[in-house]
Amino acid sequence: MPIRTATEHDLDAIDSLERACFPPAEAASRTSISSRLAVFPDHFWLLEARRSVDTGGHDEHGERADAGDRIDGAGRTDANLLVSFVNGMVTDQPHLLDDMYDHADMHDPHGAWQMIFGVDTHPDYRRRGYAGRVLRHAIDTARAEHRRGVVLTCKDRLVHFYASFGFRDEGMSASTHGGVPWHEMRLTF
Repeated sequence: MPIRTATEHDLDAIDSLERACFPPAEAASRTSISSRLAVFPDHFWLLEARRSVDTGGHDEHGERADAGDRIDGAGRTDANLLVSFVNGMVTDQPHLLDDMYDHADMHDPHGAWQMIFGVDTHPDYRRRGYAGRVLRHAIDTARAEHRRGVVLTCKDRLVHFYASFGFRDEGMSASTHGGVPWHEMRLTF
């Protein structure tokens, strides 16, 4: 499964996965995701899986499928499912600030630090290494772009997970995003 960057056409899938992964107080709004996609689509990394979908013998327009359609005789078609994604802006600011989540205009494509706003994985695809794969890709991209490093915030239970990628826990973040405590984690190149 290749990893690719996003386009505005990915909004529905990204928004849906964001809602499946985070409680309402923590999930990015559709408006915020749309703004991010407009400003830094190349800082959304997406991993998709092909899956077979039962169409009930109908095509994507709800019309009865003919034998010549891309749907097989059993009424199934292949579709991409967004399995995991990572997103975040680039900035010279060394700390992830709450304002960054909703202000895509704070993105500086020449900034020193790659911020990570979220590492989202579809609930049915967790514990298969997909989140780690996309996160490693984001880290490798930041390194190739000559950033100073990568910064993210996480809950207590995920500190060890991010430490396994080389992130260091810098203690509790000033962030109050979603009304929960966050650790600020930094990977310096």
